[in-house]
Amino acid sequence: MTTHPLRVAIAGCGNIAGPYAKTMQAYPQIELAGATDVFPERARALTAEYGGRAYATLDEMLADPSIDLVVNLTIHHAHPAVITQCLEAGKHVHSEKPLAMSYGEAQQLVNLAAARGLRLSCSPITYMGEAQQTAWKTIRSGQLGQVRVVYCEVNWGRIESWHPNPGPFYEVGALFDVGVYPLTLVTTFLAPARRVVAYGKVLHPDRVTQEGAPFHIETPDWIVAAVELADGTVVRLTTNFYVGGHGKQKGLEFHGDLGSLYLSSFQDFHAAVEFSPFGESYAPVPYVREPFQGVDWGRSVAEIADAIAENRAQRSSGAQAAHVVEICGAISTSLQTGRPVGVASNFTPPWPMEWGE
Repeated sequence: MTTHPLRVAIAGCGNIAGPYAKTMQAYPQIELAGATDVFPERARALTAEYGGRAYATLDEMLADPSIDLVVNLTIHHAHPAVITQCLEAGKHVHSEKPLAMSYGEAQQLVNLAAARGLRLSCSPITYMGEAQQTAWKTIRSGQLGQVRVVYCEVNWGRIESWHPNPGPFYEVGALFDVGVYPLTLVTTFLAPARRVVAYGKVLHPDRVTQEGAPFHIETPDWIVAAVELADGTVVRLTTNFYVGGHGKQKGLEFHGDLGSLYLSSFQDFHAAVEFSPFGESYAPVPYVREPFQGVDWGRSVAEIADAIAENRAQRSSGAQAAHVVEICGAISTSLQTGRPVGVASNFTPPWPMEWGE
C-alpha cells in the first residue's frame, strides 16, 4: 500500500460521481482531493459531501501540483480531449468508458500516456468484482472444458426513464456505453477479438425526457453481434436501450465441452454465479470471498494506487480499453456494411486479484 495516499480529483460530477466518491472512502491508499464540473454547483455539492476542494475549472484543477490522478467522469464524447489535457498536465488518469469513440483516438491516448510515463486505465473494471473473479476462476479450473460459445445479454432499458440527461447516451449508443462491459469480461477471461459481424437498427427513434422534452435518436439502439475471439470462441453480444430490467435474458453464459457457467450480471460484484455439468442442472458456485454489494467503483482507483506503490503495472490498461473500442468500431462498421470486419489489436491481459487466484 502507498505510504501517502494518492490524491485523486474528479472531472465531471454527474450521476456516477457520487458512487465513485463514496466507494473511494473505503481505501486509505487514496484520498479525494477535489472535483470540477462545467456546472460549478455540482462540484461544490460533491465536495461538500465527500471532501476535497471544488475547482472552478479543469485548468485550475490540473494546475494544482498536489493532484496525482484524475478520474474522468465527463460525457462520452469529451473523453479523448479531457484525458489528453490531464495527461499533458502530468496527471495519471482513470476514465469512465469508453476510452474514445474510435480506435485511432484510443491508441493515441495510450501512446501519450506511455510517452509521459503516466498511468492510463479505463472502465469497465468489473472483472475485479467477487462474482466475476469467481466465474473466471471456475473457467480457469477447467470445469467447463474448452469454452466454445458465450452469450452476452445487455438489456439496459430506456435511458430517459432514469437519467436526467439521456442525450449523450443515445449519441454513442448502447454498444459503446454498455456493450463494453461483457466485451471487457470475455477478452479478460478468454482472448482478444479477431473478427465480428453485426446487425443493428433504431427501434424507437422518437423519445421524451423526464421533463417532457421530445428528442430524436439516430444511433442504433439495438445491436446484435457475433464476435470471434483469437482462441476460436464465438461470442454473441446483444445490446440495446429499449428492453429494460423486465427482460429475462440477462448476464453472460459460458458454454464449454464439459459444462456451462452462468454469471447473472456483467456489472454487479454480488451477481449470481452458477455452474452446470453438461446435461445437468445449475448449482451456485461459492464466491472466492464475500462479495461487495453492487459495484465498488473505487476499487479501480485503489488498484492504481497499489500498482504505483508496488512499482508494477495496474490490471486495467489503456491498451485493453483501446482494443474494446476497436471491437465496437468493427461492430459499427459491420452493421453498416453487412460484412465481417477484422480486429487486429492486442493487449497484455489483466491477471486475477490476489484473493481470486
